[in-house]
Amino acid sequence: MGNGSIFDENLLKTDYSPIIYAYYYKQWNEFHMAFHQHDSTEIMYVIQGDCLVEWDGGTGGREKVVKLKKGEFILLDANVPHRLIVENTCRMLNVEFGFSDHSGYVPSIKQLAAEEEPLRAMISAPTSYLMLIDPDDVYHLLKSLALELDHRGSDGGVLDRMLMSQLLIRISRLRRETENNASHQVEQYVKQSIEFMHQNYDRSIRVNEMAAHVSLHPGYLQRIFKTHSGQTLMEYLTAVRMEKAKMLLQQTDIPIADISDYVGAGSRQYFHALFKKHTKQTPIEFRNSINTHRFLDKGENI
Repeated sequence: MGNGSIFDENLLKTDYSPIIYAYYYKQWNEFHMAFHQHDSTEIMYVIQGDCLVEWDGGTGGREKVVKLKKGEFILLDANVPHRLIVENTCRMLNVEFGFSDHSGYVPSIKQLAAEEEPLRAMISAPTSYLMLIDPDDVYHLLKSLALELDHRGSDGGVLDRMLMSQLLIRISRLRRETENNASHQVEQYVKQSIEFMHQNYDRSIRVNEMAAHVSLHPGYLQRIFKTHSGQTLMEYLTAVRMEKAKMLLQQTDIPIADISDYVGAGSRQYFHALFKKHTKQTPIEFRNSINTHRFLDKGENI
């Protein structure tokens, strides 16, 4: 293969085996690494302490950075310029790997991906990096891999390839679990925001207040809400208010002039404009149409 990217679609088309290029433990103390890149995918696992990993995502914009703590790791794609920044102390285990023509009895990445959907999905979703929190499975596999490579003199073998294949499967499953958890969390944020709107539609509320209620940045809440519901927060809130207004016009005798105060829609003029935009009728026309239907219903047997 031309490089060692785990996100190369050729891994799903042709038989290749994983191969380790480098592996090492290292304790870094107050260290700022220069930007560099290599033709291999790299796993940087924090055993103790914390560090920053900064990289160029390839978009031509400013670099991005993530903070890694104990039990967290980053998988960096091949040929992504990156550097390590350690302000205090950080002990890490690093593994750099790629792929070579398939040989031996261990299934190829293509064969594994055919059986493991999370692995196939990971390979098919190119990204500059994956940052994941390890429940300990990944570290045990990394440690076993390093010990086996030490034992064999780093020349590679059947068990090395088996451990590396198992490691990639575990990382892909962990990626899937993380995505599912994140999706569930997003659903919870959206649900809490909707509940807040239904409980507070009768007063003036802003995006900042909704975001504070769910402990999120306003911009992030706006983004996930629009993605999940297809509407902005204020569009959804306006729809809630208009549905409440329709109910009040239909089910009560509250004066039309007062309805805007009941649904927190601001001035009467603004409420009338919103209502007509949403229902194609003015509030008076809507109430009259309801009363007309009631009259016709009562007169059906006459």
